Amino acid sequence: MKIALTYNLKKKDETKPADYFSEYDSEETIGSIVSALETKGHSVEAIDVEYPKLFSYFRKNRVDIVFNIAEGKHGKFRESEVPAILDYLNIPYTGSDTFSLALALNKALTKKILKAENVPTPNFQVFSKGTEELDPSLRFPLIVKPNCEGSAKGITKANVVSNYKDLLKKVKETLNSYYQEALVEEFIDGKELTVGILENGKARALPILEIDFSNCNNSGEYFYSWRMKEYQGNRELGLVPTFHCPARLDAPTEVLVKEAALKTHRAVGCLDISRTDIRLDKNNVPYVLEINPLPGLDPKESNFPIMAYADGMKYEDLIEAIVLSASERRGLN
Repeated sequence: MKIALTYNLKKKDETKPADYFSEYDSEETIGSIVSALETKGHSVEAIDVEYPKLFSYFRKNRVDIVFNIAEGKHGKFRESEVPAILDYLNIPYTGSDTFSLALALNKALTKKILKAENVPTPNFQVFSKGTEELDPSLRFPLIVKPNCEGSAKGITKANVVSNYKDLLKKVKETLNSYYQEALVEEFIDGKELTVGILENGKARALPILEIDFSNCNNSGEYFYSWRMKEYQGNRELGLVPTFHCPARLDAPTEVLVKEAALKTHRAVGCLDISRTDIRLDKNNVPYVLEINPLPGLDPKESNFPIMAYADGMKYEDLIEAIVLSASERRGLN
């Protein structure tokens, strides 16, 4: 097949905030996906969506399918930008559609749907002004997050607060730094888990990945903050979590966790691939934090490939499975 790979390239720009390019992909990730697709016999052209003539490129160049990992450029619907262009031109692409991508990026809307579907998710409140009264049903500690960001942007250990004064301070910092609503939710103290969902005719959960932060005590970090994700593996900073895949769970809990991830995948309307982040509380209740329909695919650093490897897949098999799922959906096979 002739495949176009659409992406945003991670750049270095000292004039931008430290987390500005965190959602974007490295040259190593892009090269690995191209190599995997070529290994499976496809011809591939990689296209940075910063290219100013993206629309005209696809009008002039025929491709069988687009392998989309692009995060888009601007605003709370940015992840839907490339799929919207492809939908308009009737070009098939991998992964979720414009609606699901926009929905999943909005944490609060996603959580409302999860609650309607009886999927456990931490109780929450959205702050748009920073002067709102706190919902009296919410219990400290609380965590403050930008409502429409990925890759843990805007989230540090200081975002976990234990009193109203610190809460308002962090909410106002978030509003002023990210120019969007702040999501405030109850902080679930427990195991950090993530679950990959892969479709190939039928959605199935990959082996659950547990991220253990007990080796990160010297860093002061104890959950998947932006700093933890950005510098994961840096021994000088003490950011060396231990990964357990499959996770250290008993069989009934494993079933509950996978069911929560599958229900989240379906409720949001994800296609082909997704990764759901979960916190397991002391009573073994799996609380869904968020879902990512565009999970990282770095073969060495990203969580999704780790789960695929534990399932017995090679990296090129994972990439091909995503293509096959999308191809079957669109009747290309």
